Amino acid sequence: MAPQLGPHELMHVFSFLEARDLLRAAQVNKVWNEVAMTKELWRQLCLRRWASCNAFPMVVGTQTWRQYYFCRSELEFRVESGRPQDFISKAVSGHTGKIDQLAYVTPHEYRFDERAKSVVCTVSSDCTVRAWDLHEGAEIWSSPVQPAPLMSLVAYPLLQLVVTVDTQGLIIGWKAETGSLWASFCLPTFCSSMEACGHSEGPFLMVACAEGNLYTLTVPQLQVVSKVATFSHTSVSLTCSPDQQWVFAFAQGSDLGPKVFYTQSLLYPSEDGLPVSTSLPVRLSSRACWAPEEAARLMVMHRDVRGTHLVITTFDLKARKSRDRVNTLEQQLASFPLPNTMTPHLMQGHGSQVILLASRSELVLFTIHGLQLMAFQDHQRPITSMWVDPTRVITSSLDLSLRVYLWNKKNTCPVLKSCYQLPGGSHRWASGFTHVKSDSMSIAGVEARSNGTSILRSYCYKVQLG
Repeated sequence: MAPQLGPHELMHVFSFLEARDLLRAAQVNKVWNEVAMTKELWRQLCLRRWASCNAFPMVVGTQTWRQYYFCRSELEFRVESGRPQDFISKAVSGHTGKIDQLAYVTPHEYRFDERAKSVVCTVSSDCTVRAWDLHEGAEIWSSPVQPAPLMSLVAYPLLQLVVTVDTQGLIIGWKAETGSLWASFCLPTFCSSMEACGHSEGPFLMVACAEGNLYTLTVPQLQVVSKVATFSHTSVSLTCSPDQQWVFAFAQGSDLGPKVFYTQSLLYPSEDGLPVSTSLPVRLSSRACWAPEEAARLMVMHRDVRGTHLVITTFDLKARKSRDRVNTLEQQLASFPLPNTMTPHLMQGHGSQVILLASRSELVLFTIHGLQLMAFQDHQRPITSMWVDPTRVITSSLDLSLRVYLWNKKNTCPVLKSCYQLPGGSHRWASGFTHVKSDSMSIAGVEARSNGTSILRSYCYKVQLG
């Protein structure tokens, strides 16, 4: 009679199996069942399948690794299928004005135990900020009515903090769980841009105001660390690099070249008060985005030397540190002109080489060298917002629909597949979607109503939690 394999030998053999084969092996006998259900085998299965996704982190929580594997597999199937039975859609109302921005305040993670939830905050012209449970379709809390309409917000999910700014420049930090006020700071003029940034030294807030100054504030205290001039008396837009080491600032349509600031010099100002920065050799810039899989790769849309054609130029940024100073190094990697037929109003990066542009109702993908990868004409009216993450792209449109696209990771060159449409409400009452955001288990869209107000419309994928 052939010798039987012991538990250690079985564990080694089973480590090469996929989930379906492990389940079949578990039916052979008691010993095989015990080995096939081992925590370490299912942990390795999860890591082998998802650890390299570069998406949201895996959080097992109170589940077993086997429960986690099947929950996430079910979620992937439903996200790819997009059938009506794969998600629950809810219209969530409460604001009496127009919703100007939304942000998820729950951590972006793949979690399927009893603590899994999706919470967003919204700001509105009705002078309130509100928090919503998307799965329940219910309001969690609403702030008191503020002195002026709220125009923007950013979230710090790990701190459970949301920061808002109103049309008069009043910045307030709110506790995301309860809605109680945490801290406040008032700008001398209205805010033109606000950006949440993380850093090895801790999170901070970047704010540009209408007079052209850039403020760096501590979080959650909202105390000023530094104040520097960017562009005089003009509205400035800000965006932080993926490694949080750089802040890009530009004034739309300005002849002045956009600036890039080294964040360490904003957090720890020098005695002379001058931050480490550089001006990029482009003019009349209108849009910019970072390549999410590179530390500091910046794509800038601008006009050519004659000011007649739109061009996208890509730079890599580095900081060279010496004993007593830091020098910035910007290397131009590529530059290409856009077709004259395109007038992009939205721009996002994917991976390290891909640029997504929304031009009217069309979604177009280019490489940083100008090769057009694909174009989609799924919407009947202009695209208003675009969400891009490592697994999906979601667009919102004035045609009252959201469109879901999925990346095909098996291809060497990124391939985006148009999958399905998520409809909004009735055209009788609604005028289209204006914003869209997503986390691992839900999609939230802002639906504008014909009477000038807005509602949230949530789409939560059905997963049988652990």
